[in-house]
Amino acid sequence: MTNEELELQMMHCLETMDNRLTSIRAGRANPAMLNGINVEYYGTPTPLQSLANINVPEARTLMIKPFDKGCIKDIVRAINEADLGINPTDNGESVIMSIPPLTEERRKEYVKQAKEIAEETKIALRKVRQEANDSIKNDEDIPEDEEKRMMEDVQKLINEYNKKVDEKFKEKEEELLQV
Repeated sequence: MTNEELELQMMHCLETMDNRLTSIRAGRANPAMLNGINVEYYGTPTPLQSLANINVPEARTLMIKPFDKGCIKDIVRAINEADLGINPTDNGESVIMSIPPLTEERRKEYVKQAKEIAEETKIALRKVRQEANDSIKNDEDIPEDEEKRMMEDVQKLINEYNKKVDEKFKEKEEELLQV
């Protein structure tokens, strides 16, 4: 495994963490909250982002303006079925979602969830390190001192990415605890 391949795998772990962290809401409106919601549109499950523009007119409000007003009821149903804990309202033109402020208890739950995601990312990084070390050990063409140096390089890279995971978690934790 080359250093570029190793770094690509580690970057992929961080991207996955970022995507998972954006799904945790911080009491502010964020269009990413609606990722993964599919709407039954003419019998076909269609991603909500394909059917409407999603705007944030105010800090705690999401406005979903469908391209086809005939699917508003389907959008409302899909959001309710997604069980986001937010009741959408339909004004005939668009769907409006008011995000309620988070309670202290809920904030702590979300921080715990973010911490789990960070831990899972670190586990994934350790797995990548183990695979890299195994491939180095199994390559019999590499001299022993070179093997040791390569494994130290892998460890340095892991330490660097673990720091990035910790930084991303700290950012999310501050965002979640901010009132």
